[in-house]
Amino acid sequence: MPEIDCRKTLITVETIFHEGGPVAEVPLRRAAALAVIRNPYAGTYIQDIAGFMDDLKPIGIDMAYSLIAALGGEVKAIEGYGKGAIVGSAGEIEHGALWHVPGGYAMREALGGAMAIVPSTKKVGGPGARLDVPVTHIQACYVRSHFDAMEVGLADAPRADEIVLALVMTTGARVHARVGGLKVAEVVGTDGLR
Repeated sequence: MPEIDCRKTLITVETIFHEGGPVAEVPLRRAAALAVIRNPYAGTYIQDIAGFMDDLKPIGIDMAYSLIAALGGEVKAIEGYGKGAIVGSAGEIEHGALWHVPGGYAMREALGGAMAIVPSTKKVGGPGARLDVPVTHIQACYVRSHFDAMEVGLADAPRADEIVLALVMTTGARVHARVGGLKVAEVVGTDGLR
C-alpha cells in the first residue's frame, strides 16, 4: 500500500460572536484541520484502491485530536462535526471517497464514540478550490440547530496529483439557531439519529 506523503497541514479556528443579532452568551467556535497529501492514484485508473483507507487512518486520528486541542482540549465541548476532500485534477472523485472511513471514524473515536454519521462532501478541483464541509450534531443527526457548514481551502492546493483532506468540529449550534426541531436536551443518542 502507498505511504502517505503529506506536503502541508493547516488548522484554523473561527469564533462567531453574532450573525447580526444579539451577541451570543457563549460564542460558537468552528475549527478545520486540513492535510494536503499526494494522491498515489493520480493520472491512472486503478481498480483496487480501498486498501489506501487503512493508510489514511493515522493521519485521520492525528487531525481529529489536533482539532480537539485547537478547540480547547475538552472533548465534551465538541458538539458538531463533518468531513470532506478536494481531489486534484489528475484524480477522480472516488479518491476523495477514500476519506469517508478514516476521517469519520477518527473523529468518532477521538470524541469517545460519537453516534451520528459524519456528514461528508467531496469534489475535484484545482489550487485555491473551496469546499463547504457540512456539519451535524455528533450524537444525533436530526438536531436542526447544528446543521451548519464551514468553508475550507488552501491557496496552493490541491495540485493535480494531490488530495486535500478536511475534518471540521464545532462547539455548538449556529449562533442564532431558532428554526425548531429536535433539541440537544432531547437527544437519546442510541442510533445516531435522535
